[in-house]
Amino acid sequence: MTKKLKVTLIRSTSGRPRQQRLTAQALGFHRMHQTRIVPDNPAMRGMIDKISHLLKWEAVEVQE
Repeated sequence: MTKKLKVTLIRSTSGRPRQQRLTAQALGFHRMHQTRIVPDNPAMRGMIDKISHLLKWEAVEVQE
């Protein structure tokens, strides 16, 4: 069982600063209400923290 983060983009990146749009792209988002499973590491936590007002996230256990 591996710890991962389930992240969903719930607010649009339209009209947001360029850095926030690029951070959402780096997390793999292309449109609203997309969900991505990302590794739980400090780099991902930092990106999520940077645009937390646009996201909904939760920790999940993934069996690989």
